[in-house]
Amino acid sequence: MSQLALAVAAVALFAGACSSSDEPSTQPGASVTAPAPKGAGNTGGGTLTVFAAASLTESFTALGKEFEAQHSGVTVKFSFAGSSGLVQQLTNGAKADVFASADQANMDKAVQGGVIDGQATVFATNKLAIAVAPGNPKGIKSFADLNKAGLTVVTCAPQVPCGSATKKVETATGVTLKPKSEEQDVKQVLNKVQSGDADAGLVYVTDATSAAGKVDKVDFPEAAQAINSYPIAAVKGGQAELAHQFEEFVLGAGGKSELTKVGFGPAQ
Repeated sequence: MSQLALAVAAVALFAGACSSSDEPSTQPGASVTAPAPKGAGNTGGGTLTVFAAASLTESFTALGKEFEAQHSGVTVKFSFAGSSGLVQQLTNGAKADVFASADQANMDKAVQGGVIDGQATVFATNKLAIAVAPGNPKGIKSFADLNKAGLTVVTCAPQVPCGSATKKVETATGVTLKPKSEEQDVKQVLNKVQSGDADAGLVYVTDATSAAGKVDKVDFPEAAQAINSYPIAAVKGGQAELAHQFEEFVLGAGGKSELTKVGFGPAQ
């Protein structure tokens, strides 16, 4: 009897071990869920690094917050600067996921440098305006007025998109400016007007609009001779899927709405 009892106990222990194993149940109607492979569905987390033209600072900062709100676990990190400087950083090996340029020429340089993944897409346009002190105390009304005697004017450097646009306007008008300084991005020009270091500066319509109350904006018709297109693209070696999601977000209705608020024109 004792041997029989031992045998029964052994069978019970064996059956219990089987029922508590990690093997899925094979009983009729049982639900079996396979473990997800590592990394599956992990497209919504991490840090998205965006290199963007300085003139996109306000609009892209707002769009970054909206993108984060719609993509749980994602943090959007921006590096705003002159487009030419950003291209140089990328070709020198700087890591980023998205590049948004203030002109096609610098995006073309990025493509030629082998740092762009896929096709770039134009998402907005912009044009120049004159930023002056509130109330326009110097009475500047036209592009030609920027050559008035005793006026301190600042522009962007020629290699920067806003500087290249300035040169196009000079050619179109026959007016050659004599700036006190040529800055490396449009925000530096705007800051000099805001601080009083300059009487006037050539910036984008969007920059002057964003700084309303700190500067006044003087529009001039010749600005239409130098419309800048803004292309966006994913950067090679970055988080391709998340980068393309951000591109689509900028190109979508929400992106267009935010860009329009500060004066960006539609893609052409």
